[in-house]
Amino acid sequence: MVVTEIFRSIQGESSHAGRPCIFVRLTGCNLRCRWCDTAYAFHGGKRATLEEVMAKVRELSGRNGSRVRLVELTGGEPLLQPDAVKLAERLVEEGFEVLIETSGERFVGHLPAAVVKIVDVKCPDSGEGGTFNLANLDAMDRKDECKFVIASRRDYEFARDFLREHRLQERIGQVIFSPVHADPAGAWEGLEPRLLAEWILEDRLPVRFGYQLHKLIWDPAARGV
Repeated sequence: MVVTEIFRSIQGESSHAGRPCIFVRLTGCNLRCRWCDTAYAFHGGKRATLEEVMAKVRELSGRNGSRVRLVELTGGEPLLQPDAVKLAERLVEEGFEVLIETSGERFVGHLPAAVVKIVDVKCPDSGEGGTFNLANLDAMDRKDECKFVIASRRDYEFARDFLREHRLQERIGQVIFSPVHADPAGAWEGLEPRLLAEWILEDRLPVRFGYQLHKLIWDPAARGV
């Protein structure tokens, strides 16, 4: 497989935010969201065997009682690489708790049942609206999560209506609404977090407000965190 980076950090998103985590960022993505903050993972990377990736994860995990047991596969789009499923299988076999963060365009049903699937539904302002694979909803269960990254009121209304139409709160464990974080270089504007919080409260939505915790801890442009 082709790997952009493997590192240990604090999980910044999803319902697992705040937990120490090992990230395996695979290279390549077939979508081009306007607000993407990991475009450096679209190209390049280094080839690595499954065993080399597992060895690096074990090294970062540590030993004995101090081991980090949470691992996230991310990208880019990790499911573009067939060996991502094999990697998930190996991690589960070795007792790791495995998350995968995916755009929602790729089918997630081939992953091991134990993997927590954190699946995006792209909103209109991303430029990739309409790419969500609806078959994913039948491949997810109560431990899995749907995430909407929201840049505007239009995005919010799309996410709200999708939530209601597909009765997401009855099908999966968590639905997360996250505001777009402004680009440090000014390439795109962010959504004021307070606005999103107020909209959620006004509509009494059964969702979790999400924020990119790692961008509060480190420089928003920093890599490998």
